[in-house]
Amino acid sequence: MTPKVTKAVFPVAGLGTRFLPATKSIPKEILTLVDRPLIQYAIDEAREAGIKEFIFVTSRGKSALEDYFDSAPELEKSLKAKGKTDLLNALKQTDMDSGAIAYVRQKEPLGLGHAVWCARRLIGDEPFAVLLPDDVISAERGCLAQMIDAYNEGDGGSMVATMEVAREKVSSYGVLDVESEEGNLVTARGMVEKPDPEQAPSRLAVIGRYILAPNVMNHLHEMKTGAGGEVQLTDAIATEIATGDKVRGFRFRGQRYDCGSKSGFLQATVAFALERPDLSSEFASFLRDVLAATSSAKRA
Repeated sequence: MTPKVTKAVFPVAGLGTRFLPATKSIPKEILTLVDRPLIQYAIDEAREAGIKEFIFVTSRGKSALEDYFDSAPELEKSLKAKGKTDLLNALKQTDMDSGAIAYVRQKEPLGLGHAVWCARRLIGDEPFAVLLPDDVISAERGCLAQMIDAYNEGDGGSMVATMEVAREKVSSYGVLDVESEEGNLVTARGMVEKPDPEQAPSRLAVIGRYILAPNVMNHLHEMKTGAGGEVQLTDAIATEIATGDKVRGFRFRGQRYDCGSKSGFLQATVAFALERPDLSSEFASFLRDVLAATSSAKRA
């Protein structure tokens, strides 16, 4: 029987330099898409997938993340007194049971693989999920829930979320070397981190959702550096494949937004605003006006 996945690691130690100066004092993961921070989207997706234990790998200057998931009795009391039940209900999304969240520190920015390795003692010998909050996925059923459904029908191993990207963009991703495909699942014979586009084994890129066998921690423990001189999670997963363990890619259903980039963050903001009944009509009208004005200016 495939063991259940109930633990998830959230690597949130990055400095967020692409969003300076905003991230000088605010963790990137607290930046909001409309009125929900990036980390809330990741937490909600994990909850839907049945995750019970949430492990944050943090660094200095991330205390706002801890505060976000703490109780706010004065704020709640004020909202109750004013009868603002809608806002109270919105706050409930940030409630986490005592002991459900654990925080570990990554003292140096040594790569995603190193960040995941920092959580090793809390993972133990159980399979676990990894969610990168930069990757926000809009889907009828959350990406991780889709993956766990497929994982539970299999016989263990590891699984990564995948999507096709343009050939010229493969150098920004871990890329699968595909052995076989069946439906939404891809069996990998190898995996390469940030390959040269001309040498990439495919255009099937790994994005920020993983279900990993605990043995991955043993490979990370070797602290081998890869692309960018960092400890790469992709390299540890590739070692799993090389030693005979099964690694599958999962083609998820949904729209992924790269909120680690300014363009992707803006695209996600627009998309989520247009999905909101309380915003869509006015916001869509504003966008039409902006596009019309821009078009007129170009013709002038």
